[in-house]
Amino acid sequence: MGGRGYGAGMAIATYKDLCIDAAEPHALGAFWAGLLGWELNRHDDGDASLREGERVHVWLNRVPEPKTVKNRLHIDVDAESLDRATAAGATVQEELERWTVLRDPDGQEFCVFVRDEPVTRRFYELVWDITGGPDDAGRAAAWWSEVLGGRTGEQPGEFSWVEQVDGAPFESMVFVPVPEAKTTKNRVHIDVTTDDVRPLVALGARVLRGKGDGGLRWHVMADPEGNEFCAFTPD
Repeated sequence: MGGRGYGAGMAIATYKDLCIDAAEPHALGAFWAGLLGWELNRHDDGDASLREGERVHVWLNRVPEPKTVKNRLHIDVDAESLDRATAAGATVQEELERWTVLRDPDGQEFCVFVRDEPVTRRFYELVWDITGGPDDAGRAAAWWSEVLGGRTGEQPGEFSWVEQVDGAPFESMVFVPVPEAKTTKNRVHIDVTTDDVRPLVALGARVLRGKGDGGLRWHVMADPEGNEFCAFTPD
């Protein structure tokens, strides 16, 4: 990725996996397994996961509420063509110069970058919408770099990113400014592991629901932009 890059910082948490809310996790899991090249595991409780060997990369969780607004986080995919996605049930929303915006069978937005060279890793980027301008996107990138480590960079006046995130199955997290405010719970979020959530809170994160609440095995949190994430701590 071009633009300005800045050195990696020390992490206070580690990237764990990605979670996607879905009306039908088994069906949506089959779609994303085919698109990303990972193994689908259908769980008895109706949820699903995508694995690469023993490593779980994606959890798909059943939720009752339908999708109502544009996703604040979405996946960018590298592919040889759009054929794999559209044959599996994706619909084209918008064709742009460098990529195509599609919707998966659950209506969730994602982007496909068609490559001329052989595709070795299909999960290209995780893109975050950030309310405001380029400076706001830069602050969000800096915050997540402080949490997860990695190297930050920017395309001046446009967007920012964090790359070289330890444990992530994608190249980078990209933070893009948008005019609209966050209005509802994100249908896509990340999980992290950490020894203690207090350093996250000291950086500006909020605990929305603590571990142990109603038998919860992790902390539900929000970053300074209000984006939900889950933090797993040792038992």
